[in-house]
Amino acid sequence: MWEKLRSGDWLDAERLRVYPAMLLLLAIGCIAAVLMTANGRFDVNGHPLGTDFSQVWVAGLETLRGHPEAPFDLERHIAAQRAEFGADSDVFGWHYPPYFLAPAAALAHLPYLEALALWQMATLALYLVALLALMRCAATNVEGWRVVLLALAFPAVLVNLGHGQNGFLTAALLGFGFLALERRPALAGLAFALLAYKPQFALALPVALMVGGHWRALAFAAAALAVMTLASLSLFGAESWVAFAQNLDVTRDLVVERGAAGLPKIQSVFAAARLLGADISTAYAAQTLVTATTLAALVWLWRSGADDRAKAAGAIVATFLTTPYCLDYDMTALAPAFALLASLGLERGFGPYMKSALAAAFVIPLAARPIATALSLPLGAITLATLFALIVSNARDACFRHAGAAAPLRSTL
Repeated sequence: MWEKLRSGDWLDAERLRVYPAMLLLLAIGCIAAVLMTANGRFDVNGHPLGTDFSQVWVAGLETLRGHPEAPFDLERHIAAQRAEFGADSDVFGWHYPPYFLAPAAALAHLPYLEALALWQMATLALYLVALLALMRCAATNVEGWRVVLLALAFPAVLVNLGHGQNGFLTAALLGFGFLALERRPALAGLAFALLAYKPQFALALPVALMVGGHWRALAFAAAALAVMTLASLSLFGAESWVAFAQNLDVTRDLVVERGAAGLPKIQSVFAAARLLGADISTAYAAQTLVTATTLAALVWLWRSGADDRAKAAGAIVATFLTTPYCLDYDMTALAPAFALLASLGLERGFGPYMKSALAAAFVIPLAARPIATALSLPLGAITLATLFALIVSNARDACFRHAGAAAPLRSTL
């Protein structure tokens, strides 16, 4: 058994055809059932379709009405949501920086269901294009339909669709950023700057780019971020940034520490420690230790002679391990890491346990929340930590075997 897990031989061509198809059929069935039983904007249980997206759309309405600071005021934002979706509807807090008010306001020009469909389909298309481009980096030819099948069968896709969330956009920006990093640093910098709507993800990536000496990409990212900030000030006023800053303590206390979204839904080390019974101080200590260890390993990885695809995949997975706040729908952003590691493995061979770890990380978004709910077992964080450790250890072994043979990520952009 252990030898099969080590070699990954159990994951043969037949299973790669059948299992993703089964997962995709399950996702299609779930989506069809929700849509067929929906009543207007609501599902059969009375929840807004695309749950989390409902508050994004409402934030857009508040912005269009001349109150871009309103989403950051929890009481006002909840009242606005209930005014649109009913007194008993689900309500959500707005925790994005003012940058994200721009797409929210643009989408709020449309009726709710049309806005939800446009958001999910447009960002899903970007996600698929990014993954197809990443897989074209492999010297081994992989049919496009197989890439699309695996990309759509990834269970995080279903979770992201169910929540109307931004995981597709996060995945696409990471994929395009790393594709363009070597040859088009300006484009890479822009892609990475656009990720600023997820400030909790802003630790591992800058460290990797600095260690890797990608100063032009960092400079372009800083310039793009400055332009974005000036644009947001012009469009939404300084009061939106003041409100965002004032809301940070609420986000930390209510969402992160008290787990208002539900600790089983959060896939961080901090949430894992809380699920296992740790108090807040101990959970922060565990998160700090893992963050420091992960960053140290990431520095080694990006200074090593490892293949650029391993470095990029390591940076993406490290992003999840270095933040106390990442949710199961955010795991959609792991897809570029899977594509990079699959590309590398197909070209040079998979290291010990890598195929098994990739398979586990692929299915974990489907299982992490229910298992954490039922057993208080944080398999999401454990799986991510295992995958990152294998990326680093396999890169180390590859450096010993192929000293000086690292290949740059061949951009197709």
